[in-house]
Amino acid sequence: MSYAYLFKYIIIGDTGVGKSCLLLQFTDKRFQPVHDLTIGVEFGARMITIDGKQIKLQIWDTAGQEAFRSITRSYYRGAAGALLVYDITRRETFNHLTTWLEDARQHSNSNMVIMLIGNKSDLDSRREVKKEEGEAFAREHGLVFMETSARTAANVEEAFINTAKEIYEKIQEGVFDINNEANGIKIGQQATPTNPALPGSGGAGGAVNSGCC
Repeated sequence: MSYAYLFKYIIIGDTGVGKSCLLLQFTDKRFQPVHDLTIGVEFGARMITIDGKQIKLQIWDTAGQEAFRSITRSYYRGAAGALLVYDITRRETFNHLTTWLEDARQHSNSNMVIMLIGNKSDLDSRREVKKEEGEAFAREHGLVFMETSARTAANVEEAFINTAKEIYEKIQEGVFDINNEANGIKIGQQATPTNPALPGSGGAGGAVNSGCC
């Protein structure tokens, strides 16, 4: 299927915060309660529409374990957007956000859009991190913020799509050099006359079969 743009995303955060569950809910509209740990990096894709244009999201789901951190770092390069995820029921996953953010900003391009996600909002009775704390962290670091539930699908669509909208706005403002694919953006076959189309690539969309963590 043709698209105007392809945006590359990366999902980062500690083990067990629900990164793979968020991806599976977004690409496949299903929740898988039991998962193997993500080993290295997994992949999903989905088409969305922004401003009447088809945009393909190519999403890389990374392992949260320290052992895979060097693999994760290699995926920051060439990502236009990042979802930085913590678990609202586990304070330590929130405490580690600063480290993840420093890593992301050190290894990515400076214009990468970062969305902070407080996942597992359906487990409010077990909450250890207040929503206001997430909002404050996002404000302090210039991030977009949202609480989600991969289980109930609450705000999952919005998290991925709002990140894409931010990227799209930066393209319109001329912030991103869209002719440089290292920025995580590729011009597709539906590009406007002001952006001559480059040969688009296909690529299988679809679900990721394992790894909630």
